[in-house]
Amino acid sequence: MPRFSDEFLQELRARCDIEQIISGYVQLRRRGKNLVGLCPFHNEKTPSFTVYPENQSYYCFGCGAGGEVINFIRRIENLDYVEAVRFLCDRAGIMMPLDGADDSMALKRRRIYEMNREAARFFHDTLLSPAGEAGLNYYKSRGYSKRTITKFGLGYAPNSWNALRDHLREKGYSYEEQFEANLLQRSVKSDRTSYYDNFRGRVIVPIIDVRGNVVAFGGRVLDDSKPKYINTADTPVYKKSLGVFGLNFAKNSKEKTLILVEGYMDAISLHQAGFDNAIACLGTALTGEMARLLMRYADEVLLCYDADEAGQKATQKAIAIFSSIGAKQRVIRLSGGKDPDEILRKYGPERFRSLIEGASNEIEFKLLRARDGLDLHTDDGRLKYLNLAAEVLADVNNAIAVDIYVSRLSEKLEVDKQAILSRLELIRKRKRSQSRKAAFQTVQKSFSADAGRAAAAGSSLRGRKAQKRVLTLLCGNPDFLPELRSRQAETLFDDPLCRRIYEVLAARIESGGSLDFTALSGELSREEMDLLVGECQKDKALPGSRQELHDCIETLQSEKKKQQSKNTQASALEGDDFRALFRPNDKK
Repeated sequence: MPRFSDEFLQELRARCDIEQIISGYVQLRRRGKNLVGLCPFHNEKTPSFTVYPENQSYYCFGCGAGGEVINFIRRIENLDYVEAVRFLCDRAGIMMPLDGADDSMALKRRRIYEMNREAARFFHDTLLSPAGEAGLNYYKSRGYSKRTITKFGLGYAPNSWNALRDHLREKGYSYEEQFEANLLQRSVKSDRTSYYDNFRGRVIVPIIDVRGNVVAFGGRVLDDSKPKYINTADTPVYKKSLGVFGLNFAKNSKEKTLILVEGYMDAISLHQAGFDNAIACLGTALTGEMARLLMRYADEVLLCYDADEAGQKATQKAIAIFSSIGAKQRVIRLSGGKDPDEILRKYGPERFRSLIEGASNEIEFKLLRARDGLDLHTDDGRLKYLNLAAEVLADVNNAIAVDIYVSRLSEKLEVDKQAILSRLELIRKRKRSQSRKAAFQTVQKSFSADAGRAAAAGSSLRGRKAQKRVLTLLCGNPDFLPELRSRQAETLFDDPLCRRIYEVLAARIESGGSLDFTALSGELSREEMDLLVGECQKDKALPGSRQELHDCIETLQSEKKKQQSKNTQASALEGDDFRALFRPNDKK
């Protein structure tokens, strides 16, 4: 990774306060001198993500993600190191130095952005030419106006193996570059490699990110052939788990909500009908990353998946994901059509607006789903529904909401309210027990993972713990390095991750460099930053004396001798086995 001067990085750190940066992505609340929130990098219900303003760092005690402001932006925005620095420089209004900024990945990404934009122009021009007549007729059959086609840059890929390939080659883009952008597929036969267009004979929808870059494409067939849709795979500029269509327009909507639909065709139809806050997921089911991205731009999300069984199951999964990050949500129940596009074409925008106004909250949706297929006029139907409803309400933490819905159930099912509450309590006891078991299993898993890593490195848990403590002692006491050097501590690190971090710390101390996390972010990998920041946060309340350093070194020396002894014994045994092959057989 490129090196920026410590002076520049310190200025960047001072101008980009980590609390302000992270609060734009995570809802934080103060806990003492630190701040906590739900981790943006994994799903959780209890906040374990902590921001430390004192040393401008963050650490999640749930998933182990840790670092400082540059590292955070790299993770949350899916950028490389130089791009993250540039992102923060733009935000802070400072110039990024060019010395040493070998941003080859940034240049590659910029090249793909330009190539994608040229491809989008090619597809759009093709659509408006005689070669695109089939595609244009398809858009017209869906009721898309010329303005909508232009607004979304819709296009058509001719049914050709090389039309786009040759066009981009003339523009100076190599086949390998086009392949890396997933615009081409590659075929390798014997010693011959050939490339051909990924999108052929399909209408094309360009995917544009919130910064206005064309990052991917979606292609739909004009008939019933399979696959119906083809979407760009992961590339240096596009990550499917963060792929959202229409957010570049929806983020500027006056509405405080986002309407989340299944496909980009539904989203386009909604925009044309005046619902400019419509978006769609792309090529994959909703993920926690995607949900957190969406909630940066809205106070509430309206789920509007298709009315079929698959759509309703997807709605339930989406509810769970948005609930896990504390997002406000409602569900639009479609009636009169299988998807938003069909309802708009049949009944017009007003009907869809009334569906929005009647959208149910999370609890109401789950209770309505629980009723599906049950006859509440029978005792058996009421009993099944009561049990299913109790399972839903057992997860609701709002006592007032529980009381309201239990009262409704009691009245509707003609069942004593106290009986329903008793059933709720039994379910909650069962879930608390399951939660305790899950927590115990998590601790066991963490312990096993640490033990496995130590074993893989030929180390012991005791030895790995000592290695990690040496790192935190060195961070807090750079003057300990001469003693570590004199005791040849570098030979005692058998864990590759710890050894690598030690080498970086030692090199920076000897060159007079800073050990600030921001300065280290350009030299340590994500995994290395996670380990170092995590250990520093866990150990910062512990004393950092020279005696403890001596104890750690003695522990490492002892563990090394044990390992050498084991290796010697193993070699001796192997030697005995080898000699036994050639030992004369006395039994003749």
